[in-house]
Amino acid sequence: MTKTDELTLAAEFPQATYEDWRKLVDGVLKGAPFEKLVSKTSDGLKIDPIYRRAQGAAPVAGRAAAAPWQIMQRIDHPDAKAANAQALHDLENGATGLTLVFAGANGAHGFGLDPSAEAVAQVLDGIYLDAGIGIELQIGPQSRMAAIHVAEYIKGKGIDPAACDIRFGLDPLGSGAVWGFSPYSWEEIVPAVTGAIKGLAAMGFKGPLAAADGRVIHDAGGSEVQELAFVLAAGVAYLRAIEQAGIALEDAQGMVYARLSADADQFLTLAKFRALRLLWARIEQASGLIPKPLFIAADTAWRMLTQRDAYVNMLRATIATFAAGLGGANAITVLPHTLALGLPDPFARRAARNTQLVLLEESNLAKVSDPAAGSGGIETLTKQLCEAAWSLFQEIEKAGGMFPALEQNLIQRKVAATRAAREANIAKRRDVLTGASEFPNLHEAEIAVLEATPVVLPPYGEAKFKFDPVPPMRLAAPFEALRDKSDDKLKTSGARPKIFLANLGTAADFTARATFAKSFFETGGIEAIDTQGFADPAALAAAFKGSGAAIVCLCSSDKVYAEHAAAAAKALQAAGAKHIYLAGRPGEQEAALRTAGVGDFIFAGGDALAMLQETWRRMERA
Repeated sequence: MTKTDELTLAAEFPQATYEDWRKLVDGVLKGAPFEKLVSKTSDGLKIDPIYRRAQGAAPVAGRAAAAPWQIMQRIDHPDAKAANAQALHDLENGATGLTLVFAGANGAHGFGLDPSAEAVAQVLDGIYLDAGIGIELQIGPQSRMAAIHVAEYIKGKGIDPAACDIRFGLDPLGSGAVWGFSPYSWEEIVPAVTGAIKGLAAMGFKGPLAAADGRVIHDAGGSEVQELAFVLAAGVAYLRAIEQAGIALEDAQGMVYARLSADADQFLTLAKFRALRLLWARIEQASGLIPKPLFIAADTAWRMLTQRDAYVNMLRATIATFAAGLGGANAITVLPHTLALGLPDPFARRAARNTQLVLLEESNLAKVSDPAAGSGGIETLTKQLCEAAWSLFQEIEKAGGMFPALEQNLIQRKVAATRAAREANIAKRRDVLTGASEFPNLHEAEIAVLEATPVVLPPYGEAKFKFDPVPPMRLAAPFEALRDKSDDKLKTSGARPKIFLANLGTAADFTARATFAKSFFETGGIEAIDTQGFADPAALAAAFKGSGAAIVCLCSSDKVYAEHAAAAAKALQAAGAKHIYLAGRPGEQEAALRTAGVGDFIFAGGDALAMLQETWRRMERA
């Protein structure tokens, strides 16, 4: 493929330059600072609105040229027979690998496979494990024996372990981080983990065997830099432990792999996967190793899933898969769109599987290696992530490594701060979750999930070493809690709480703010009663009385508010309104409007969640 500086198809058009673009932008900004167009990530990394082509960029080494990633399908049904049927169906219909999620694993989310030997044998029955399919185990300390049971099952069937592509997923650091405690010190954990690794290697399994799981940080609301640094520090901790157990570092190099979350921020996700490859290569070089491409498994992000308007999760997963695939992921597991509601049914599982099949077989995303190479924006973001993550990794290393850093709450404090900022942005709807924090549908149909009884595992040891946990979260949960209250009220009383939209003037005056107010309140499960425009305060008050609502929101333009809002508010208050909202910022009229009876103002950028929670408290007191 030849390199060209110009697109010949556009040769008849004058060549556009960055300076030309800046002149056009400055004209639109009309004196406003250019920095208004510069955004920042949760790590404070700058993202410019446009970049020049990156010079001298080379593709990041990842998957083999034109090689597809493994299409992993999540197997987590607590009933082993049902799980086996799912696994066989998935493999027959396009999956090229299985992610076996055992109860107690970080990614189990309430369900998971039974880790007993009998259950493992039943789940794997009829699956040709040496036929080129990928197998990944997601296990926790309580289900750690599942790895041994899988290995023993393979040996018992006379299958050559070296012919199997199995990632065993040993990861005590990730489990400890999520739980916030460990029954054992790191010095006690190391021989147990390395003993299992040496045993599996001696049986002939080529690995990788230990997982550095960045999902732990992402699920808890952490940033890309924090996720990358956690993976680096955990991976180095496992490499050190394996080498200290007497395994040559060159052999240990292939025994560790990484897991990352892929979310709907396309460019950040793509850059994050590229950055991890570069960072790990730097660690290999510093260890005296010849760098080899790290195996990176991806899960679409748990925290971005919504229970409401769950079909939008399909779109989020598609973007995440697209980004992880182009970023060089070796294997991708798409979380079914209904997972936040319960155990996914066959349709949800099929949609998850087909998301990858379409991107690979119809869009041919794997045909170009590192297609983002040379993109000014992606290259810059990759470099920024590398620099910031390496700095945090060094901070963790100075603390003594991953386990001591957890004991000192070094990483947890940073994740908690990022999570709080993220939650504030969600509450103010600066970060939008379609169907949950914006554009709600109070009348959406119920989504089916499977009935299943989760596997209950015994507690795991005494919490001798305690530190702050990094528990998983979902960004939409606070808004969904209000929707749940609304659903409960509908079931018990036959009606949802309501708010009357007091639209003033003509449709041209009130439509924009009435639409905003309807979405605002229905996001919290409060049904909006829309109306035609009113000019007469008496007619408005009569309509409000007949609505059966206790609260009301004035909606119109600033011009109409100046002329009619005060009179309307007085009439509504006289008609018995328990609380009056106004859609829009009050400006200079605030004092007069509050005197007339307006209690609160709703507008873009305000704390929508806090306002909705207070609205519920008012309604419950009324």
